[in-house]
Amino acid sequence: MLTARRPAFRRCGSGAATLRRDSISGMDEVEVAQAPIADVPSTFDGSVILLDVREDDEWQRGHAPGAQHIPMSQVPSRLDEIDADATLYVVCQAGGRSQRVAQYLARNGYTPRNVAGGMLAWAGAGRPVVTDDGGTGVI
Repeated sequence: MLTARRPAFRRCGSGAATLRRDSISGMDEVEVAQAPIADVPSTFDGSVILLDVREDDEWQRGHAPGAQHIPMSQVPSRLDEIDADATLYVVCQAGGRSQRVAQYLARNGYTPRNVAGGMLAWAGAGRPVVTDDGGTGVI
């Protein structure tokens, strides 16, 4: 059974954050919006972020163009790299890890949407998958 925990950080009026180094694994359930692939934008900029939380080897094989990569285990220590004011979509391979990260982010002042079906749904919908050098990637 999971127990309730205090948020890893709280936002101050100035936008600054006080950060505790909590892990994602000990979270309680938090309701997070699910985004079917048809509702996920195909391009990303500073105002819309696709946060890919897969491991480095998964990312290197292929990812969505313009996505931001922070592996799941690094999210708590790298929260300051995620813009809390952006429209935030969280993705992994199939949707399980991203759901957990989205719950963590929701408990910490973000309004994330979990990409239902993950990168499998992204690629299955015919959306582009690239490597870091711009080549064609695989999922």
